[in-house]
Amino acid sequence: MGKLTVSALRTVLAVVLAGTVFVQALMVWALVSGNDPEDGSLPLTPLRVITILGMVSVQVALVCVWRLVTMVRRGTVFSHDAFRYVDLVIGAIVAAALVWFAVTILNAPGQREDPGVTVIMGGVGVAILGVALIVLVLRMLLAQAVARDAEAAQMRDELDEVI
Repeated sequence: MGKLTVSALRTVLAVVLAGTVFVQALMVWALVSGNDPEDGSLPLTPLRVITILGMVSVQVALVCVWRLVTMVRRGTVFSHDAFRYVDLVIGAIVAAALVWFAVTILNAPGQREDPGVTVIMGGVGVAILGVALIVLVLRMLLAQAVARDAEAAQMRDELDEVI
C-alpha cells in the first residue's frame, strides 16, 4: 500500500471520526440541556440515544480500520493480531445494523400511511448486515492468507535446513 493511499485513507478516517464525535457532542448537549423540546411528531430522546450508540459503532470500526491500515503499512497484517480488529469491525457493523433496525422500529408508527418507507428502512438494515457478511468473507480470506504465510515460512525453514 502506497504512502499516498495510506495518507488519504487516514485523512478520511480522521475526518469521519471527528465528525462523529462532533455529532455525538451535539446530541449529548441536546439531551442534557433540554433546549430542543419534542413536538410529538417523533420520539426525539430515544432517537438521540440511538444515534449516539450508532456513532459509537462507527467509531469502533474507524479505529479498527486505522489499526489495520497501520498493520498493512508495517507489513504485519498477515498475522493473528489482525483478526482481533477484523472481528471488532464485524461486531461494529452488526451493532450498526441493530441500531438501524431500532430506528426503523421507532419510525414505523409514523409511517402507517406509507409503510413503504419502513420497508425501505428495513432493507437498508439488511444491506448493512450484508456488509458484515462481506467483511466476514474477507476475514476468511485473511485466515487463508495467514495460514499460507505460515506454511511458506515453515517450508522456507525446512529448505534452509536442507541447504
